[in-house]
Amino acid sequence: MTDTPSDTARTVLATEAAALTRLAEDLPADFDAVVSRILGIPGRVIVSGMGKSGHVANKIAATLASTGTPAQGVHPGEASHGDLGMITRNDAVILISNSGETRELADMIAYVTRFEIPLIAMTKRAGSTLARAADHLLLLPDAPEACALRMAPTTSTTLTMALGDALAVALMEARGFDRESYHAFHPGGTLGAQLLRISAVMHRDDALPTVTPDTPMGETLVVMSQKGFGVAAVVDGGRLTGVITDGDLRRNLDGLTTRTAGDVATPNPRSITPDALLTEALAEMNAHKISALMVTNQGQLVGLIHIHDLLRAGVA
Repeated sequence: MTDTPSDTARTVLATEAAALTRLAEDLPADFDAVVSRILGIPGRVIVSGMGKSGHVANKIAATLASTGTPAQGVHPGEASHGDLGMITRNDAVILISNSGETRELADMIAYVTRFEIPLIAMTKRAGSTLARAADHLLLLPDAPEACALRMAPTTSTTLTMALGDALAVALMEARGFDRESYHAFHPGGTLGAQLLRISAVMHRDDALPTVTPDTPMGETLVVMSQKGFGVAAVVDGGRLTGVITDGDLRRNLDGLTTRTAGDVATPNPRSITPDALLTEALAEMNAHKISALMVTNQGQLVGLIHIHDLLRAGVA
């Protein structure tokens, strides 16, 4: 019976998963030494390979660079025509070749050997030209490719990319690369928005819809209308003591204008700190079905964040 496309997909994924398990169980012996070597260089990590390995090299370089380890991909063909000048004595070089005999890497191997630039090899053949020339060897399992011909780069590129991820994360943790550092490198798009602090987008000072506990509800309604958030913060001596929402107004319609803000407000309202992330504010709003959160610092009202702010930031 002929395999269906789904059968083929499952076989490919199982083959690659088994190889990744082997790699995790038998991590290259030089892995820790490579991390230490890279941490010790004053320059960048140059990553290169040919063909599919070249694509993986560029991905590894990009991941390293975005997680605190300066890195650059260099094409081996371009390197042979002048781009070797991009590599300095302050750098370390990672060369990727499944066989370890990729001809296009020869000039790069010769160059880093001549100038005593640290060379890290990613290959599955310990006795290959690349492995013998390297200062450090990240040896990959000799696992079968996942295609029916056992030739197309599939398992080998998956292993190489995964090992590159492992290296990037190990370096990231060794450098103490935290959320603030990550945001500095990822200011754009959804990732950047998710790492923004509430203090960066919250409304403050005169924009806040604040009233005191003894403010008549007639004046409170004017404040709520003018500020446009649909809420009012009840503040006593700078401290947030309550909040008035549209729901509070509906529950107190009978004789509303004869009451004060303190009579109508919901006491001990939910709030969030200015150093919390926008994603935390979104989770709080979703969990309690509210559209605005007061921002407090040790009980003092310092700001307000609305669901529309999260939408504009690209989080909601």
